[in-house]
Amino acid sequence: MSSIRRRPRRRVALAATAMAAALALTATACNDDGGSDGDGSQPSEDAQAGGDQLQDLIDNLPFDFDMDAWLEGGWEDWDRENWLREIGDYINPIIEGLWDPDRMEDAEQPDQSIDDDQIEEDVDPPEVDSPEGDRGITDPEPAPVTAEPVATPYTQNGAPIGKVFFDSPEGPMVCSGTVVKDPAAPGRSNLVATAGHCVHAGAGGGWYRNLTFVPAYNNNGLSADQLATAAPEDVAPYGVYWAEFVSTTQYWIDNGTAEGGNGAHGDFAVFSVTPEDGSGASLEETVGSALDVNFDAPAVSELGAVTLYGFPAAPPFDGATMHMCVDYPSRLTIDAGMPVMYWAGCTMTGGSSGGPWLRTNEAGGPELVSVNSIGPLESTWLAGPRLDTEARDVFDYVSSQS
Repeated sequence: MSSIRRRPRRRVALAATAMAAALALTATACNDDGGSDGDGSQPSEDAQAGGDQLQDLIDNLPFDFDMDAWLEGGWEDWDRENWLREIGDYINPIIEGLWDPDRMEDAEQPDQSIDDDQIEEDVDPPEVDSPEGDRGITDPEPAPVTAEPVATPYTQNGAPIGKVFFDSPEGPMVCSGTVVKDPAAPGRSNLVATAGHCVHAGAGGGWYRNLTFVPAYNNNGLSADQLATAAPEDVAPYGVYWAEFVSTTQYWIDNGTAEGGNGAHGDFAVFSVTPEDGSGASLEETVGSALDVNFDAPAVSELGAVTLYGFPAAPPFDGATMHMCVDYPSRLTIDAGMPVMYWAGCTMTGGSSGGPWLRTNEAGGPELVSVNSIGPLESTWLAGPRLDTEARDVFDYVSSQS
């Protein structure tokens, strides 16, 4: 695991799914002048109320929480008793400068591979094509589709996506994520959609730590060698955004595994973010766009062509550049009791996890219908969850807390 680079000064904030306005309060909570702000004035009522919420959160954690110890590396303690796992239990203090370009480069892709014998085969599927009626169906395996590089700059030629970075017991990890619209904040969304396995370890663990989003990562498509010596603004042109609120499906929490596809039918997550530098503009305003999410789980026959995006990092890719595949999805079943997954040919590898599946909606615009979840060891296809009621609940929960 890469070590934390200690710096003499850090701005600290605490994010939690159970608490609003946490990030605005920490400077007040950490003052050493007897409770006043840095200019000698008394903290505002909102800040004081937020400070009380912050303390209540810490007091109700299932373990003793020491902010200073956490920031100095205590977050690396992955003891099961100290690993929060339930929806509503989440802490993500900002550690300024932790995710510098070197540490981003060190991040590994999570392994979500699956063997063919774990696929539920239906050799004579019924002629049914609806979210509820086609459970248990697996269509013939899709033909591979070669992933193609996205034209640069990504903000003009691709989806508003970026890289998701987080720490796991195995070290720093990387996925992909997408800026999505927030109906509670039109034009000012701070929401990111990704895969559940990019925020939570599933049945074997809890929430990952130091969860961040870097929108338009390497926007100009520099090579890996060029990135190694590039300026930070070329690697992260809009800076680093830290997760504030996060949620995934209960199905993923209860069933998800690092390998084998367990929990993949619910492998979806949403988190809201705040900028590390404290700037006031929303993520959507900063990046310039956000995407609608379709939670009506369209039948495969209604999807049409779908474009899969991501930052594949496992060989033969190196994680430096965004890629895409276009295919017409079919159906895949791992758990016959769940709605089928979407299944498409694509040679993107690990690191593309959480990247969006986009189709053109009736209005002629792009909408997100799934995210990259699992693929085979040979990297010939990708599958993503069908977004329906539980995925919508995840989205609505984070939207309401942000």
